[in-house]
Amino acid sequence: MNFAEIVLISLALAMDAMTVSLSAAAAGFTRQKRATFRLAFHFGLFQFLMPILGWFIGFNIVHLIEKIDHWIAFGLLAFVGTRMILEAIEKKDIAFRSDPSRGMQLVGLSIATSIDALAVGLTLALVKVNVWYVSLIFGLITGSVCVVAIKIGHFLRKKFSSSAEVLGGIILIAIGLKILIEHLGLL
Repeated sequence: MNFAEIVLISLALAMDAMTVSLSAAAAGFTRQKRATFRLAFHFGLFQFLMPILGWFIGFNIVHLIEKIDHWIAFGLLAFVGTRMILEAIEKKDIAFRSDPSRGMQLVGLSIATSIDALAVGLTLALVKVNVWYVSLIFGLITGSVCVVAIKIGHFLRKKFSSSAEVLGGIILIAIGLKILIEHLGLL
């Protein structure tokens, strides 16, 4: 596996994290630099760790992961997306909202957006590459892509204001549905 292939795989794996980052910024949850750092760091960290975990799990358990990974990703993204939509509709004037860059919601999103990296880690064992090197590239590219997506999300928020939070929730649910449909073979 050459460097260009690793970068292409990294970019493909980073798409879900990028979309969640863009949605969080468009919804107004990344106004502070700390929130941007938390999202980019956690998404990058999980994209680094999941292939390593997949590598160590090995081929004996792969059939169990393949059967449920799409349901886990769909469930987490649909839950977070639905909460964003409901909060936008019901609590427009409340100062405290559920911040996707904090707590268990951040951990859940990090897991949901990096489940595919776990499966890639299992395949890395087949091609006998240095999992630490490849995983480091996955994490760095994902973190960088998330920062760029957050910048774009800030621009979208200025353009579309309050409807951006609803849009962000819809995007998260759509990502979850896409993952589910792809894994069920309906696409």
